Order: sequence, then C-alpha cells, then structure tokens
Amino acid sequence: FFDSTRFSTSWVRRQAFNMAAAGIGTEVFSKGVWYHEVLEDGLAISYRVEKVLHRGQSKFQTVEVVNTKAFGSLLITDGLMQSSEADEYVYHQSLVHPAMTAHPAPKKVFIAGGGEGATLREVLKHPSVEECMMVDIDGEVVDMCREHTPFYHAGAYDDPRAKLIIGDAKAGLEGCPDASIDVIILDLSDPLDGGPCYQLYTTSFYTMCNQKLAPGGILVTQSGCAAVRDCHLVFTPLHNTLRQVFPHVYPYTVCVPSFCSEWGFNVVHKDEGAASICDGLVADGALDARLASRGLGELSYYDSITHTRMFSLNRPVREKCRDETRIMTVENPLFMCDTETHQGVFQGK
Repeated sequence: FFDSTRFSTSWVRRQAFNMAAAGIGTEVFSKGVWYHEVLEDGLAISYRVEKVLHRGQSKFQTVEVVNTKAFGSLLITDGLMQSSEADEYVYHQSLVHPAMTAHPAPKKVFIAGGGEGATLREVLKHPSVEECMMVDIDGEVVDMCREHTPFYHAGAYDDPRAKLIIGDAKAGLEGCPDASIDVIILDLSDPLDGGPCYQLYTTSFYTMCNQKLAPGGILVTQSGCAAVRDCHLVFTPLHNTLRQVFPHVYPYTVCVPSFCSEWGFNVVHKDEGAASICDGLVADGALDARLASRGLGELSYYDSITHTRMFSLNRPVREKCRDETRIMTVENPLFMCDTETHQGVFQGK
C-alpha cells in the first residue's frame, strides 16, 4: 500500500552498516545481500534478497522491487517496504471488502493512493461497480508496477470501469460533485513527519469526504499499526478523529506478517441510521450471502468468519479506542513514526 510520498533513507555497503549483528548474526548476514528495515530505535527486520528485479528513481521517490526468500517480491519505496507478494492479498482484501460489501450496490468508487493497483483489483471484483476513480500522484511508480509486479493489478488497469488519474488525491476528490460517491477508499501512506500525506488524516479532509459521499455512502481508511504496543501512535487517535465527523465509526485490525504488526483500519457510515458494519453485516448469514451473490464466495481471505475476527478487537486496543481524546487536525497533526529512525538499508554484495 502506498501513495506518493515516503521518507528519506540511506543506502550503505556492508562495511558501513552499523547494526548490532556482529555477535549473533555475522554468519547469517555474511551470505548474500540483505535488506534491513529499521522500524524504530532498537527494532529492525531483515530480508535476504535473492534478486533485484527493478531499481529506479521517479520524480518523487526511489523505487525497488526485490525478490526475497521469505515473502517473495517486495515493493520498496525510499528504502521502506510497502507490501509483499506473499501477503498483500490479506491487506488489500481487508481494506476493500468490508466497506464494499456493507454497501448494497456500490456503483461509484474513489481510491486515494493505491499505486500498485491491488486495491483497484479488489474493488472491480464487485460487479455493481460502474466506475472506479483512482488518484495517485506518482505515475512512474504506477507504470513500474504494471510492468514489474503484474500480480498486484492483475489486469485491473485495463478494465474499462477503471479511471486512473495521476495527480493529487485531495484535489481529485475535491473535483468530484457532492453526494456522488458510494465508497471512498483511502489507501494512503502513513502520516509521517516531513510528508504531505498527513493532511489526509485530519478532520478537515474527512469533512470534505463526507460531503462527497452519496446517501448510504461508506468510507474506509488504512489506519497504521494497531497492536497493543503501538495502536496509540495513529490508530486510536485516527478513530477518534473520524468520530468527530461521522456518526458511525468501526475500527478493525488484521495480521499482515510482512508488516511486523497487527494492522488497523477504520470504516465509517455516512448515515445516522445505518446498520452496524461490525456485527449487523454478518447477522443471519447476510455477509456470506451477499458475497456469493456477487460471485465472491471464494475469496482467498475475506468471509464472514474472518470479518468477525477482524472486528473483534482485543481488550487493550478496545479500551484505548474508548479512552482516546486526541484529534488529528492540520494544525495539530500526529505522526506514526520519526522519519530519521524509520529507515531501510541494503547490506551485502
């Protein structure tokens, strides 16, 4: 998952690499090329790179696609892993299908971000969709993904219902008529210090989204890390921020192994009297029946049992959502991490 902007990184050779691998990992890291992502001070994940499939520079960021032993192909922008071939379907089905299935007949859909094309792929599986507008700022990344990682889009860009616009997602949504969109999907980069994307996680932006949603409309946004140790960074304040704008906000999480954390989402209803997306959607087998009616009864990840698990938050996360008081605004933003400590580096030959 990614949109246009990520953060700066350092690319160093092995002899300049300054991680504490000397004592316990010297033999392991001496074999082949490794990609290390420093998630925070004192925590990193390492992947052995089998092959570099693509390396390039767009107008906005560096872009790499590498094949790894553990997760298959990784998409990396500015040195930071965005998604993996092995489990991207978990993230993208979790982002798209609860919102799309909660709507009885979504026709007009707007995607902000989503440059790999996988979010678009999942949206277009719903036969009622007449048009899906996807706006991503980095056209070179979109082209690279079409060529080097076709498993993401799986031909979705060639679907006549897809309307791809290279540009600013906020401006693209502002240009849509009010009350014209059935489902808005925000597949954006995390709110990070130094990047402009944080403005799309604020009350002012969500108020504009609410204006663009048609009656019965639904919005869903990826919401960052959501495990017991890190949900307070963005997930819970984002949940509270959405509650300032929408009458019904439902938080949910899913395990994406390559993300090294439980991952969070928030889905909202525009209408005050709408049925609960959390449990009303699965009552009396309604969710599985709706999926089957759309030819989606055999999705590789999402179904009614998975839905129930996703919306069953553990107690610490539930309580932090309940007790959260922070609100994300343009004037007072919150960031998921420090871009100076969250970096990626290559080590090896």
